[in-house]
Amino acid sequence: MALIETEEQRRSAGRFISLASVLCALITGLLVIHATNNNPRTDDAEVFANFIGVAPVVSGPIMKLNVTDNQLVKQGDLLFDIDERPYAYALAQARSDRSSLEGRIVDESRTIASQGSAVDVARASARSAEANVARAAAAVDEAKADVANAKAAVDRADAELAYATNNLHRIEPLLAKQFVTVDQIDQARTLQTTRQQASHQARSQLALSQARLESANAQYLQAQAMLEQSHQQVQQAAHAVTTLEPLTAQRPGRSSAIDLAQYNFENCRYIAPFDGRVTNLTISEGAYAHTGQQVFTLIDTRTWWVVANFRETQLHRIRPGMKADVYVLSRPNIRFSGVVDSIGFGVTPDADIVGRLSQGLPDVQRTLNWVHLASRFPVRVRIEAGPNDIFRLSESAVVIIRGSEAPATRN
Repeated sequence: MALIETEEQRRSAGRFISLASVLCALITGLLVIHATNNNPRTDDAEVFANFIGVAPVVSGPIMKLNVTDNQLVKQGDLLFDIDERPYAYALAQARSDRSSLEGRIVDESRTIASQGSAVDVARASARSAEANVARAAAAVDEAKADVANAKAAVDRADAELAYATNNLHRIEPLLAKQFVTVDQIDQARTLQTTRQQASHQARSQLALSQARLESANAQYLQAQAMLEQSHQQVQQAAHAVTTLEPLTAQRPGRSSAIDLAQYNFENCRYIAPFDGRVTNLTISEGAYAHTGQQVFTLIDTRTWWVVANFRETQLHRIRPGMKADVYVLSRPNIRFSGVVDSIGFGVTPDADIVGRLSQGLPDVQRTLNWVHLASRFPVRVRIEAGPNDIFRLSESAVVIIRGSEAPATRN
């Protein structure tokens, strides 16, 4: 009897244990599903950081290389030096060219001042010629007046001569009848002779006045010609005056050449733009660096991200600002705190589903897929704290989103 009861108790205990195991498994599964739904996680993640290809701005041989591969550098550290001598010479040449230009501007300013003085002299000569024209015109008017007076004197002398001749002819017949005396006849003849001399003198004076008038006219014409010549000289002198615009217009170009030479000279020394780690360094001192050609890679260690690929069915539970736990496989026992920065909105389409996209219609192949896999979208999680020398670019990571600590939504 006791054996039968013991056997039944064992069976009951076994059934209880089995039932309890199933119940525990069910509860554990429900808890896992709940945790997975509320706190999405993925091991399809990689550590990521910004990085740049360090390339020189100028070309030349590397005179000094101050870094080694995988070295941690600080912002402002000198990474390498390029031979600066050609660029120092170019800078000195650019400065010399600008100094030469300034000297030419000074010399040209003096030349322009001299040309301006020549214009002033020509204008003074023109004013003097105008005064000479005015004087010659006055002399012509004066000579015309003298000619008029001389003509009047001739007319007066001719009238007096005619009167004396007529008087002599009238009294000469009276001498035979002794109505006049011989002395009266001699006086009349003397008067006629005097009037003839006066008439000749008046005509000579008229000829002299006319000659003076012609001379005054000639001087007037000469003064007008000199005035016209002076005006032409003024115009010629004014047209000969140059300007500084062609030279001053070169100043911006010369200054730009100096700035460019200074820029190239300063870029012979490559300074670390941020805290980072040197990698992929495969050159040494003496190598010729070309402009824009990458020398090595510099990883920005100031900020690290983890790019985690979550299934599209989990994205509705992930929002920017959520807290996250990050584990890297190189140190799986260390938990790093992170925060969701952004969620990807696009990935490369699956050619088996949408076909090849082109300018025309999509090329969709008629295939039958029995299993349809959910697409994965990248979620960028920024690591909030952690030493810079722990993380490595593209190392594997595990990300757990703490959905229970979701940020408050804004209304």
